[in-house]
Amino acid sequence: MQPLRYSINVTLDGCVDHTAMIADEELHRRAGETIARADALIFGRVTYGMMEAGWREAAQSGVKADWMADWMIPFAKTIDAAKKYVVSSTLERVDWNAEIVRPDRLEATVRHLKQQPGRGLGTGGVMLPLALAELDLIDEYEFVVHPRIAGHGPYLFAGLSRIVDLKLVDRLEYASGAVAMRYEPKR
Repeated sequence: MQPLRYSINVTLDGCVDHTAMIADEELHRRAGETIARADALIFGRVTYGMMEAGWREAAQSGVKADWMADWMIPFAKTIDAAKKYVVSSTLERVDWNAEIVRPDRLEATVRHLKQQPGRGLGTGGVMLPLALAELDLIDEYEFVVHPRIAGHGPYLFAGLSRIVDLKLVDRLEYASGAVAMRYEPKR
């Protein structure tokens, strides 16, 4: 059975706004490695749109945006190549190596994907992981905690209907001061 791994960058005060994070080469390289070890990515509509807008053109044309450093291109190529499932009730079509999953099919689709042979599945974002946690479908949580206080949201798992107890299984410190902590649910 393939594990579903959730990975997210978060500030010390719980903010998950991607613009509040440290964007350095080491963190991007590790994020690319995390994506590369997934057979497919499961995104909500917002995360899919943000990733596509940020990385697709650079990966496919080699033309990078003004904000993009050369060391970001391997991440762009990794996410570009990944198979993607997009959970949405509003999108009519997707491309970028993606398929739409309707919200009423989320649990069945994820359970089916987890039953397939492979290295694992990856997810990110804010709203979709809340739904996946409610369904007890996440097998691994990775929080990359940045040494910053943002003073704003969005925040993780707001509205979760139950407590999810986790056990620490790995920890990695970055030169920037960020710390990646990987947890598995206590079952």
